[in-house]
Amino acid sequence: MANITDKIKALKKQKNAIVLAHCYQPVEIDTVADYVGDSLYLSQIASKTNADIIVFAGVYFMAQTAKLLSPDKKVLLPQIEAGCRMADMLSYKQLKDFLSQHPSLPTVCYVNSTAEVKAECDICCTSSNAEKIVKSLGKSKVLFVPDTYLGKWVEKQLGNVEVITYPGFCPTHLQIRPQDIENARKKYPDALILAHPECHMSVSAVADYVGSTAGIMKFVEKSKNKSFVIATEQGVTDRLIRDYPNKKIIPIKSHLICPNMKMTSLEDILYVLETEENEIFVDKEIAKRAVHCLDRMLEVSK
Repeated sequence: MANITDKIKALKKQKNAIVLAHCYQPVEIDTVADYVGDSLYLSQIASKTNADIIVFAGVYFMAQTAKLLSPDKKVLLPQIEAGCRMADMLSYKQLKDFLSQHPSLPTVCYVNSTAEVKAECDICCTSSNAEKIVKSLGKSKVLFVPDTYLGKWVEKQLGNVEVITYPGFCPTHLQIRPQDIENARKKYPDALILAHPECHMSVSAVADYVGSTAGIMKFVEKSKNKSFVIATEQGVTDRLIRDYPNKKIIPIKSHLICPNMKMTSLEDILYVLETEENEIFVDKEIAKRAVHCLDRMLEVSK
């Protein structure tokens, strides 16, 4: 392991490369990562560096987004087969069919989507700013793709906007059920339950806090409470256990893992740094429209 990490670090220096690691990645990836966090944060911060190569330890749409924001950098995806199961539920054709059923309505796309989908939508959002983005449109009715549960959670928060959602979802978060929350409350009565808004609405409704990956991690950092039940992917739990040894961090259930996020290994990162294979490309016209979708979000989010 030490030999692999040493080789990766040497190649990063030699090739002026950085490694980005999403919070759902295997925790050992952090040993070679320059930045760890949510997908958009990683792409944004990478765009501000002088790196020539970005190695994105994550899934395909994340590497695409990094390429959109850093068109002049070489972006490599260590596991080219690592797709997001939610993003893969919405193809370009499926999106066009969905839009045709609801003409003239503004469309918000979750960042967990392909560049092709972003290019056809009006504005992008993340799980942390989705409510603000939808509200900024000033409409009584909007379309939201591809995550139906994030969209409906936003609808509930706003109260005065109808959010028509595409029926996509995160299979990992959907494994969490209200009974899991109920069981956790009985077993850990002093713990606060923190859930991601990709969870089913019935789960979000009974959690103590609902927020993005970064939001959950920040909540644990700032809270005076000493115990937390984490209702999101195992990678977040692993990092919280590592980073806050004086707090009790409890996964809502064991083996709550996104298999695609766990595909990447240190060996994969070493391989793409050595060979520069698995480079990500985005068609220029698609990229132009997708960047506009992202830029609108960033302008609203200031």
